[in-house]
Amino acid sequence: MSEKKTPQAAPEEVAFGDELPVLPIRNAVLFPGAVAPFDVGREKSVALVEDIDNLPGPVIAIFAQRDPSTDDPGQEDLYPVGCAARVLKALKHSSGNYSLVLQGLTRIKLDSVTGNSPYLKAKIKRLDEPTTEDVEAEALAMSLRDIAKQVIQLMPELPREAGSLIDSIQAPGSLADLVAANLDAPVEEKAQLIETFDTKERIRKVLRLLTRQLEILKMRERINSQIKEEMGKNQREYVLRQQLKAIKEELGEDDGDQGDLDGFEDRIAKANLPTEAEQVAKKQLKRLRTMQVGSAEYTVVRTYLDWILDIPWTQSTTDNLDIAAVRKVLDEDHYGLEKVKKRILEYLAVRKLKQDKKGPILCLLGPPGVGKTSLGRSIARALGRKFHRISLGGVHDEAAIRGHRRTYVGALPGQVIQGMKKAGTVNPVFMLDEVDKIGHDFRGDPSAALLEVLDPEQNNTFADHYLEIPYDLSHVMFVATANIADPIPPPLKDRMEILEIPGYTRREKLAIAKQHLLPKQLSEHGLTTEQLEVTDGAIEQIIDHYTREAGVRSLERQIASVIRGVAVKVAEGDTAKRKVDNEDDIHEFLGAPKYISEVAERTSETGVATGLAWTSVGGEILFIEVTRMFGAGKLQLTGQLGDVMKESAQAALSFVRSNAARFGVQKDFMEKSDLHIHIPAGAMPKDGPSAGVTMFTALVSLLSGIKVRHDVAMTGEISLRGRVLPIGGLKEKVLAAHRAGIKRIIAPERNRADLEEVPKEVIDELQFFFVNRMDQVLEAALEHMPEPLPPEAETKPEEKKDEKKEEAPAAPAN
Repeated sequence: MSEKKTPQAAPEEVAFGDELPVLPIRNAVLFPGAVAPFDVGREKSVALVEDIDNLPGPVIAIFAQRDPSTDDPGQEDLYPVGCAARVLKALKHSSGNYSLVLQGLTRIKLDSVTGNSPYLKAKIKRLDEPTTEDVEAEALAMSLRDIAKQVIQLMPELPREAGSLIDSIQAPGSLADLVAANLDAPVEEKAQLIETFDTKERIRKVLRLLTRQLEILKMRERINSQIKEEMGKNQREYVLRQQLKAIKEELGEDDGDQGDLDGFEDRIAKANLPTEAEQVAKKQLKRLRTMQVGSAEYTVVRTYLDWILDIPWTQSTTDNLDIAAVRKVLDEDHYGLEKVKKRILEYLAVRKLKQDKKGPILCLLGPPGVGKTSLGRSIARALGRKFHRISLGGVHDEAAIRGHRRTYVGALPGQVIQGMKKAGTVNPVFMLDEVDKIGHDFRGDPSAALLEVLDPEQNNTFADHYLEIPYDLSHVMFVATANIADPIPPPLKDRMEILEIPGYTRREKLAIAKQHLLPKQLSEHGLTTEQLEVTDGAIEQIIDHYTREAGVRSLERQIASVIRGVAVKVAEGDTAKRKVDNEDDIHEFLGAPKYISEVAERTSETGVATGLAWTSVGGEILFIEVTRMFGAGKLQLTGQLGDVMKESAQAALSFVRSNAARFGVQKDFMEKSDLHIHIPAGAMPKDGPSAGVTMFTALVSLLSGIKVRHDVAMTGEISLRGRVLPIGGLKEKVLAAHRAGIKRIIAPERNRADLEEVPKEVIDELQFFFVNRMDQVLEAALEHMPEPLPPEAETKPEEKKDEKKEEAPAAPAN
């Protein structure tokens, strides 16, 4: 940092010609006699400072800029009257900028610019101060001196010497310039002062500005005293707010908050609120007008008013009642799902005939990846309604649905009211995602709070704890989603119309991949059909050998993996069109197949049968293995089985033992043997009665030495009398068997009606055996029926009892 100094001399000793270098200054005016610092950073200004030593004298012309944002001002950008100034000190910073200390000498007028490079030069005209010795000028100067001293007393930040300096200046014009230089006034007003040559007129203007500043200072002093009396020891922030408020009141500008409250009144008038909501809003607004702005209660009431006025009370969208157009939109977005589409079209048809029909409350029940959540968005698009989704998975606080009471700090309405505010209409499609995964704890049960939301007879007066005003939800179309129905509480389940969405068939998956998944993934990865072609055969390979699911989520991931592999080659410069057509092409991108049918391999031995199971992610096939070993007649069960499945195994074994001779089995087969029933995939819990017929078939296969057909799978509950009882989830089980390559399915006769829900293309590829008794199961499942043992070996323990006790009645025939 370097410093330039100029020789000290009195102002009258400095002489200058009629051409001077010009230094434009921003946001300031330099008056004659004043000494002030300035920072210089513009290129031309720095060039001027560095050239001071080469000037005839250290005098430059100072003119204020009209617009401070102008970087390279010309003559028209400067005020016409400025001040000749002597450079007392120039201090250079490391950045290359300068800090100057200037002393004003005399007024000058800008005639014309004579040079623009490397800095401004101009012809100037010296304006000497006229001598004023009349009485009026002296009186004005005395008034100015008195007011200036009062201002100094009210501003403790000014030095004590300021009053003495005022007294030492006798010339009225110089006194006016000194006061003007220290006034807190805009540049425009100061420019008018320096342009005023008449001394008395200039003193009058300075007096007006100084008197205004004195009044402001007195008002500040009065405000400070008033606030201290009112507030005492309150927080500093609150004091500052009160000071600001008092200042605005004195200046007549205190209409901000009042105007805001008037805005609330207008909003209430235009909101078309129900009677009860309007009364509450007006009452809260009345309370708000009497509160202090800085109080905590003011914020609470204001936020509450905002919520009342922000949620929709009457605004609605017009439903698209063109059934053909709605059907077209639903078909564009989703393949299949006819049951759901049919229900939406039924609702629309009724809505067309009866305008005030309440919104339906649907629950889409199905495995993951079948399009439940996206179907809600599609329904909203088809109907022309707004869509809002909330996820209820893991929610375990009733306040998430009903909100918190306003007595809590930071209270808010529940997700239902928040969702209505975001939707902005009274009739959106409102999706309650994962309704089967709601939790509950000591804070309440959210599913109980949903009872009111989803009850068409109650939800027209839904009560949120925060609002405490009845809100009408009867126009909302609620669509809930769930994977399994069991966790949903019965009262909640009873309020919803459950539409089951089963898993997709192989043909449906192929159609979905071609129409939706493949175009979507190509678009997301920046490829086109000219660069990549994936054939139907390739998609079928992915479906069969790389996915095993009811939905299509994993299929989409595998297709994306193939497309990413092609994208890498395209990015590396291989622009030739790729065709993914066969197993080898798929292997290149996805590696070895993950799923291979092992039904034939598993069932090539006796004691193994294929069963069908229902899970939350769709149907599955499972293998039941039975082996026999030396022992003492015990039954061992493994595979993480539930109590119901263990009891099914016991029932199957009991039926075999009681009918051993009919199945070609020695009646004493358990005396020196143990049996072990195992269901693989031991890490997965299993339960339910539908594996009873499969366990029975596997037991008979092992004990009779006859293999179970490798292309057959079965399901059904058994009784000790040999009857086959109905089961649930037949459609999902049939689809799982179809995916696994099964050709024959054995099911209870009483489940025949459930076959209507199975797609026709699946039924056409399978052979069904509907049975009532276990004998029919063996006929359909085993390679051949076992030969019964001779009559003398068929004697049953019960018959021996009857011989000893002739008086006992005979047991009824099975």
